[in-house]
Amino acid sequence: MIGFIIRRLLYGVITLLIISVASFLMVQAPPGNALTAEIQQLQSRGGTVPQEQITALEARYGLNDSFVTQYWKWAGGFARGDLGYSFSQKEEVADLISGRLGYSIMLSFGALMIAWLIAIPVGVYSATHRYSLPDNLVTSVQFIGVAIPEFLLALIILVIASRWLNLDVGGLFSRDYVNAPWSFGKFTDLLSHAWVPMVIIAAGGTAGLTRVMRANLLDVLNQQYIQTARAKGVIERRVIWKHAVRNAFHPLVMALGGVLPALIGGEAIVSVVLNLPTIGPLFLTSLTEQDLYLSASLLVVLSGLLIVGNLLADLALGWLDPRVRAVD
Repeated sequence: MIGFIIRRLLYGVITLLIISVASFLMVQAPPGNALTAEIQQLQSRGGTVPQEQITALEARYGLNDSFVTQYWKWAGGFARGDLGYSFSQKEEVADLISGRLGYSIMLSFGALMIAWLIAIPVGVYSATHRYSLPDNLVTSVQFIGVAIPEFLLALIILVIASRWLNLDVGGLFSRDYVNAPWSFGKFTDLLSHAWVPMVIIAAGGTAGLTRVMRANLLDVLNQQYIQTARAKGVIERRVIWKHAVRNAFHPLVMALGGVLPALIGGEAIVSVVLNLPTIGPLFLTSLTEQDLYLSASLLVVLSGLLIVGNLLADLALGWLDPRVRAVD
């Protein structure tokens, strides 16, 4: 297992290096940057920016250097924790990301846990009660959950909560705790607000995972070893949960690597609607503002989450099925 983990870590480091080069290249490809946009805005408001000041800023941030030079400056700083300066947000990139990344990971993992806790038992029940009324009802709910966009569901819940339930669902904190230092009261206030975006983000994933669990379990239940266990008199609950579910669980574990970035994408849409201080809206702003250091750093961070998700999926799959370690 140790060799398995080492190989996966090496693959992850190489992949992240390639992604960092591609991200920096894609962000730098469009003409202009956040500094030129800021100068144009100042000039459009009647302000004057001396050419000497423009030249000094360009030299300070290496905007006239070659791509290789700019990349190595940024990559070297990234390795030291210095991610550069955000022209659009007027703040250090590391501070911007650290202040929002925790909320994004909390919402994404919370949504993932909700999705799995619902999808697994519902999928098992649906597969073991095939074509019954509850199975048909679950299938209908699954189609609705997959079809409804996250932003529409967020708007519906926002209207219901504010108009009929008299709840404040905008943001992650109440007004009294937005700028307050961390305390037990602020933590409980966070939990009272965080469940709404978690449920919204988990809605689509829950529907999809339930369908996957149902389909996989139906295939496994037709295998000969399941019929043999039943013929030996093993109680049905033990046959389902010990033998069938464990093998039907493999595709859900394999999908874990892609779930994290998908949840981050859903989190971005929901965060814009609910005004949440997370990575998603910041990433959208950095792209529209052509903020080089901020957008490139966020791309690498999101790619790192994808690699971590795949690593966790590989480890979980290797634990469930030792054959994976043998053929790796």
